Amino acid sequence: MARPDQVIGAPFDPDRHDLGSENAFWLLGHDGEGKLMHTQAMRVLDTGARSLGDYMRHGFRDFPPAVDGLDLERSRYRAGPGAQRMRGCIAYHGEFWIGGSPGQFRGSGLSSILGRYAFLEAMHRWDPDYVFGFMQRSVAFKGFAERHGYMHSEPGALRWFLQGKETPIEGFMVYMHREDLHYILDMPLAELVPMAA
Repeated sequence: MARPDQVIGAPFDPDRHDLGSENAFWLLGHDGEGKLMHTQAMRVLDTGARSLGDYMRHGFRDFPPAVDGLDLERSRYRAGPGAQRMRGCIAYHGEFWIGGSPGQFRGSGLSSILGRYAFLEAMHRWDPDYVFGFMQRSVAFKGFAERHGYMHSEPGALRWFLQGKETPIEGFMVYMHREDLHYILDMPLAELVPMAA
């Protein structure tokens, strides 16, 4: 992928997981000069008959943030009410990145368009019962979940501790049900993003 200063996150690492066109995809964007300016990915999780909450209680360590020095023993996942209800075909959405120079792509409304494109692609490929992702608290507080199109958010879902530090990295779980996806995808984008008009 060659994203500057970023490694592929563990959930999408092909050395850790058996990922192929049936259960995962990447979306890439390039600028006018052919330089990579955007990435995002989705994959279907095999949760069996368990809810996402039960699956993540034991498997959250497979979804770490891309930082060094995590203290996995002190880190934890807390399943909210939405995660407890989620069963069936569940798609995980991550690796969202927009590059470019300051003001070139970020803050332009492009994240709303790109996020919805990933939702549409997931609907075409898998028609998932749910799509979810994790978002750092500071990013969620800036309204990124809403700009992206997510209709539900569970604060305090993840708490990642770094070795030798007492303040954790807090993560929100954002998600949508199939009906939410249809609602968002049916909404005219021009009503949400001025550049789409």
